[in-house]
Amino acid sequence: MPLINKTRTHSVVPGRELVGLRVAITAFFALDGFIFSGWVVRIPDIKHQTHASAGALGLALLGVSAGAVLTMTMTGRLCRRYGSHPVTVVCMAVLALSVALPPLTRSVAALGAVLLLFGAAYGGVNVAFNSAAVDLVAAVRRPIMPSFHAAFSLGGMVGAGLGGLVAGHLSPTRHLLGITVVGLLVTAVAGRALLRYEPPAADRARPPAAGEDPAPRGGRRGLVVVFGLVALCTAYGEGAMADWGALHLKQDLTASAGTAAAGYACFTLAMTIGRLTGSALLARLGRARTVIAGGSVATAGMLLGSLAPSLWAALAGFAVTGLGLANLFPVAVERAGALAGPSGVAVASTLGYGGMLLGPPTIGFMADWFSLPTALTSVAALAAVAAVIGVATRHVMNG
Repeated sequence: MPLINKTRTHSVVPGRELVGLRVAITAFFALDGFIFSGWVVRIPDIKHQTHASAGALGLALLGVSAGAVLTMTMTGRLCRRYGSHPVTVVCMAVLALSVALPPLTRSVAALGAVLLLFGAAYGGVNVAFNSAAVDLVAAVRRPIMPSFHAAFSLGGMVGAGLGGLVAGHLSPTRHLLGITVVGLLVTAVAGRALLRYEPPAADRARPPAAGEDPAPRGGRRGLVVVFGLVALCTAYGEGAMADWGALHLKQDLTASAGTAAAGYACFTLAMTIGRLTGSALLARLGRARTVIAGGSVATAGMLLGSLAPSLWAALAGFAVTGLGLANLFPVAVERAGALAGPSGVAVASTLGYGGMLLGPPTIGFMADWFSLPTALTSVAALAAVAAVIGVATRHVMNG
């Protein structure tokens, strides 16, 4: 079995093994987005099938969130014990199998139970393949982390687009079973390539050289939490845009239903473009300046998107926000993983996922107290917090 050089004497240009490993990890990121978006587009059909009220469906959907948060920290420990590559393959296989279960349920309780399993697999695979990606970034010594997250975004766009096309022709059972088959096939092919290689040894395992001033253990844990807060600020914006962006355009700017839906499309497309170009941006600016610039751009974009009186200005603001937020999460997870390995990835991912959960209800409460446009400015505020963190941690972030 070919092994990647664990003494870290490989050249900066990745060899054939590292290229193959990068392709396999990219496939898992894309598959994750494809599976999750395929499930999301069938939620209305599952709601009708289970005769669930909006409140009952919301409780069932909490199963996804609860399962993900509960397993993320545990997955970090599993990756340390067994390696991120086997854990990635196992969790993805479970995710592919579990996505076929929701159409088989006939009650809200049963739906919540199967979504708990789905969420557990989703959270686990996200920690595992992000850990694998962090090790690969350290091995190639190039800022390629955004490219993996771009693959996730592209997979999500393909899954959502395909789901929209087949929704009128296939039942949820057949559609999601087809996703299971595709997921297992891709897992078998990409998993075989992934298991062929040991994860590259990480620089964090190297003892500090003479004259270095590494952060102490407690300081590293604190920095991991700080980078997790950057992930939280980013995911808060993603969750808020997904759930409230279209409503703002329709309710406050009198947009048609189609135009309102295009608002989130503008945001996600811009984020995907930002991630596709993120590696070049990081190579040119470095991590700290990328986070500072991204947070600042997202702040300006969301202020425009939430407060502009014009529909087209708001759409432009949504796109600018997507560009600004695009690379903050990948940088935060990569830095947390570089400092603390899979445990760092787990902490940052958990905080990030918590931000995505926190965003929609927080926006809702603030909209009741003030107004929806005012509530959406909280996305700008947290993007500004991410930029400030970039300034405060610029030396460690560029390390």
